[in-house]
Amino acid sequence: MSLIHEIDYGTPASTSEETVTLTIDGFEITVPAGTSLMRAAAEAGIQVPKLCATDMVKSFGSCRLCLVEIEGRRGTPASCTTPVAPDMVVHTQTPRLKEIRRGVMELYISDHPLDCLTCAANGDCELQDMAGEVGLRDVRYGYDGANHVKARNNGEANPRYRPKDESNPYFTFDPTKCIVCSRCVRACEEVQGTFALTIEGRGFGSVVAAGQDEEFLASECVSCGACVQACPTATLQEKSVIDNGLPEHARVTTCAYCGVGCSFKAEMRGEELIRMVPYKDGKANRGHSCVKGRFAYGYANHKDRILNPMIREKITDPWREVSWEEALAHTASEFRRIQHQYGRGALGGITSSRCTNEETFIVQKLVRAGFGNNNVDTCARVCHSPTGYGLKTTFGTSAGTQDFDSVEKTDVVILIGANPTDGHPVFASRLKKRLREGAKLIVIDPRRIDLVRSPHIEASYHLPLKPGSNVAVLTALAHVVVTEGLFDEAFIRERCDWDEFQDWAAFVSEPRNSPEEVEKISGVPAAAIRGAARLYATGGNGAVYYGLGVTEHSQGSTTVMAIANLAMATGNLGRAGVGVNPLRGQNNVQGSCDMGSFPHELPGYRHISDEATRDIFEKLWNVTLDDEPGLRIPNMLDAAVDGSFRGIYIQGEDILQSDPDTKHVAAGLAAMECVVVHDLFLNETANYAHVFLPGSTFLEKDGTFTNAERRINRVRRVMAPKNGYADWEVTQLLANALGCGWNYTHPREIMAEIAATTPSFAGVTYDLLEKEGSVQWPCNDKAPKGTPVMHVGGFQRGKGKFVVTEYVATDEKTGPRFPLLLTTGRILTQYNVGAQTRRTANTVWHEEDRLEIHPHDAEQRGIKDGDWVRLASRSGETSLKARITDRVAPGVVYTTFHHPGTQANVITTDFSDWATNCPEYKVTAVQVALSNGPSDWQQEYEEQTRQARRIAPAMEAAE
Repeated sequence: MSLIHEIDYGTPASTSEETVTLTIDGFEITVPAGTSLMRAAAEAGIQVPKLCATDMVKSFGSCRLCLVEIEGRRGTPASCTTPVAPDMVVHTQTPRLKEIRRGVMELYISDHPLDCLTCAANGDCELQDMAGEVGLRDVRYGYDGANHVKARNNGEANPRYRPKDESNPYFTFDPTKCIVCSRCVRACEEVQGTFALTIEGRGFGSVVAAGQDEEFLASECVSCGACVQACPTATLQEKSVIDNGLPEHARVTTCAYCGVGCSFKAEMRGEELIRMVPYKDGKANRGHSCVKGRFAYGYANHKDRILNPMIREKITDPWREVSWEEALAHTASEFRRIQHQYGRGALGGITSSRCTNEETFIVQKLVRAGFGNNNVDTCARVCHSPTGYGLKTTFGTSAGTQDFDSVEKTDVVILIGANPTDGHPVFASRLKKRLREGAKLIVIDPRRIDLVRSPHIEASYHLPLKPGSNVAVLTALAHVVVTEGLFDEAFIRERCDWDEFQDWAAFVSEPRNSPEEVEKISGVPAAAIRGAARLYATGGNGAVYYGLGVTEHSQGSTTVMAIANLAMATGNLGRAGVGVNPLRGQNNVQGSCDMGSFPHELPGYRHISDEATRDIFEKLWNVTLDDEPGLRIPNMLDAAVDGSFRGIYIQGEDILQSDPDTKHVAAGLAAMECVVVHDLFLNETANYAHVFLPGSTFLEKDGTFTNAERRINRVRRVMAPKNGYADWEVTQLLANALGCGWNYTHPREIMAEIAATTPSFAGVTYDLLEKEGSVQWPCNDKAPKGTPVMHVGGFQRGKGKFVVTEYVATDEKTGPRFPLLLTTGRILTQYNVGAQTRRTANTVWHEEDRLEIHPHDAEQRGIKDGDWVRLASRSGETSLKARITDRVAPGVVYTTFHHPGTQANVITTDFSDWATNCPEYKVTAVQVALSNGPSDWQQEYEEQTRQARRIAPAMEAAE
């Protein structure tokens, strides 16, 4: 293996369909109109020297290295800023050009440290490469570096010298090595969209600065790494490269954080991961990244990681390290005992949205074929299960309709219940770029998220609705569309059931659904609702992107159907730039649902009661499947408390921290006789476990993830599993300990089984994924290379189905005791329950959860910024520090849920979505008051956790 070198064409590709033919260095070349001369040459295999140019950003023309000569034109124009023209004759190498380029390079080198042998970028430095490429052998101007290289000149302090900035935990900024090419500044602006960097000064005194000439850590920089990737020298350099040297080989894999599914080159030295570099051919991220995917992989080697299996008789006992054989035999024996004693339905399993499709598939297979029941569920139960129900009901498929590239062709975006800059930052950067180009944005969120107003973008409408009133607001939008005749009648008559539309139209047209009436419920001004509805219906291609602020409600499924209704009514489906797009939270939420992780569905969203579908699996697996749906996670916990559910296998999920009503989850787990946790760390759920099976990271396994756009991406093993086995191997070992007799030797064989049994995956093979990079399901005979846009020409279910979405207020009500509404969300630098990101340097940005509270509410309660406050609901209470901000409206408070010490889910209730049991995380009536510090419950929980994580010394364990 070797490093994967991607061609840098210097400037972005032209999207023009018109072509131009010209001659470069004697070769006739045909390229799209608008292509730069630099890119045209590169596509012909001719490399023009460059320093300020890179194909991730627009051309700039400042370095003067890429000059060319054009017959019939005077001067030597920059090839990066000069577009091709018909019959143009271009020369990239002439004596005149060589002399100019050497002169330019002399100026650069005269003001650059000559420490190449000890520089971290030695061998990976474009300045070094270009000096060699232009034949520079000496510098006539000396090497004194009077500008900024030396701290002192002739004993005097150099006012232009700036020391190295090492404030960022992941990269350094060394101004002495900066050539002011502006690539970092342009990457921050054009690719990331943060505008955190700038060029200060003029001429020879120009310097790059972060923020208001601050340290990187204190500036607006979000540590996405775009500037580091763009830098042609060692000015911006990963600390991992400085500490460990340059990598020597790489493999392309897929990030294991959010549902964007970014592709990365894992660049290695032996089995040591040196850095993660965004892969430009990654169709989800197109060469961009965020702080988590780019830098936060250190958890794989964290000291807290458990590498040996452990068992204990009681959860009050210390853990005892054992061999894999003993752990698996013990687990199998306990599971057999439980089923013999309590019945076949006394066991269940939970699949992981952090694990691969292949691993998830065989966990649900273990439950159905090994345990003999359908008691299997996944974390999508508590996040996006309403997406599956709502979109399958209306469209016929349980997934989003578009690819991420589609956002480049949208004109109006409705963003509801999602905060992409924190939860899905790479997609957010693509969205911000489109907004800067002129697209309009409507934000529906109780909180003023960053996208409401950021540098060079501003939402046309922000509808700060009262938490829990999503359905009412969406129905009011539909009221305007219907009553003002803004619906697309031709689309509806062709693609949908006209009678159902008329019933729905009559419903939304009722006066009680008007914006004026809904204002009383939601608090959103009627004029804003009317304006937003008109913009979405008439503004061109309209797309809806939504997140957990839609699904995690008692009417989550209803809200999803209300979104689908709105999209169908306006004809915004079935082409690029439109659609209904759920932003999935974890890397493989979509995949875990696709693989049959719900208790009522087999892989491919086919109901377990369907005899023909069961027959496919029964013949292949040589078992008889139960035709009754099994227990959902909440039902498993209820049954455990009742005494009929006694054992569970949990792969890669931390339900004690992530699921609602923490005390109820704890009671359910405590009532079980054999809780098996299969994970990287002793997580919160492991406090109640009897068996711990160490898991493997995404770096240590082969397989696939499916992202939010239905894209099936390869995950490639880059190092050996530190625990000895990939997760799919552990599940197979457990299955065989139970007598299943499985014999998979590689995940490609599991994918072959998925393809053989699941119509939407019928054409998926590892060979196809190697050839295409990735594909989007459905991938079958009708779509051999996948389906980027769904429902082209018609819906999967036939006719699109309009559903009446009656607003039903949540049972969770505010009152004198609990007058505020709590809603929850994520922050950029942390991920889900924080098990991974809390074990990286990302904690420098977010070391604890804070409660956001409006200044008015804080003043009423005598709360100052940073004070400890008690957050109490009908379910429980916790304490955390306050952050006073007007990002939340009066009457609303907000917190994140990344730190187990806070345990925000102690507060949340057991109310859930009527169709799927997805918990109502986003609406909890609470009271906030000053506190002296952590609550009694938090202190007791901390002590319990300390006791639960004791591991007996090896000699003691062996006795």
